[in-house]
Amino acid sequence: MQKRLRGLYQRLQDLDPARLSVAVGFDGFVDEIVEAVDRRESFDAYSRMTSIRQFGERISKAAGLSTNIEFVSKTMKLGGNGPIMANALVKAGISVSYVGALGKPNIHPVFFELTEGCTQVFSVAEPGHTDAVEFDDGKVMLGKMESLNELTWDTIQNEVGQEQLKKIFSGADLVATVNWTMTPYMTELWTNLLGLMSPSSVDDQPFFFVDLADPSKRSASDINEALAVIGEFSPYYRVILGLNRKEASEIAYVRDLKLSKPLEEADLEEIVTALGQDLGLWCLLVHPTSEVGAYVDGEYYHVEGPFTSKPRLTTGAGDNFNAGFCLGLMLQLGLEDSLALGKATSGFYVRNMHSPSWQQLIQFVSLWANQAGKEF
Repeated sequence: MQKRLRGLYQRLQDLDPARLSVAVGFDGFVDEIVEAVDRRESFDAYSRMTSIRQFGERISKAAGLSTNIEFVSKTMKLGGNGPIMANALVKAGISVSYVGALGKPNIHPVFFELTEGCTQVFSVAEPGHTDAVEFDDGKVMLGKMESLNELTWDTIQNEVGQEQLKKIFSGADLVATVNWTMTPYMTELWTNLLGLMSPSSVDDQPFFFVDLADPSKRSASDINEALAVIGEFSPYYRVILGLNRKEASEIAYVRDLKLSKPLEEADLEEIVTALGQDLGLWCLLVHPTSEVGAYVDGEYYHVEGPFTSKPRLTTGAGDNFNAGFCLGLMLQLGLEDSLALGKATSGFYVRNMHSPSWQQLIQFVSLWANQAGKEF
């Protein structure tokens, strides 16, 4: 791994992301990062709950009774899978067009960093709001998303215009449509986008990235319909479906896949390969915290690390991984190097609480190469 990372570091220095263009949509959230108080020691001092299990047990003990859990706000930031991924691509120096729910009639201030860096922005609805309760072993997202009901094809077409939509979504190196679960009309949006597409050369197809974003609350029929529509983009794009480990188990359950172990315990390679073969997309990607696996054209690819047991910010780590991975693909780095670039982007983000610039990303790859196999 160390040799690969050093080679990647050398290759990155000769590349320039500025020539790339990306279209991203459609969600938008204001993320409030909070901690759950375990014990209040004084007005200005407390100990926090450090695990999701601890948080869950506190809630479970209140069954049939009641309880009060105090949240302490740590920061407020741009949120939603789309804005976080788009912002990471902007930071890397890519030309990004964003269409989505960033505020209407006025864009919410948390998105100014994103919108100032984008080539063009079309904000068509108010954003949702998420309280992201962070723990050492993960996070619990408490969302309010009624405003995303406004993300319909009619609304977007009226605000942006059909010709402009076609230009944005058929002329990019990468199209990313994310957060299907919390965007109620996303399947409808996909179906209408298909009507704007024209087949491209198999040798020069752009990429189409999809992140379902925790589909557990959606029905099996909804999920299967969405997966079928995603597959319809294959004549126009190299289609990528990105999942975290929990989502992979949920999709495997819906698809009724039979593995050697219970879905939650299955080996990463087995579940990635099974899903990849079943769905038939160009790329099936699963990214747990400490590793990532991808199934592409009948082959399995895998990268580990970099791992830290003390992340400073985890909300958005997956979106940063997705941005880095897609960036690697657009730069024609190859699958393993692209996976490593995704891990480097998320690795920088969780340590520094913001997405890296292109030069910061290159330097992080160098740091990772020097620390390969160690926690840092």
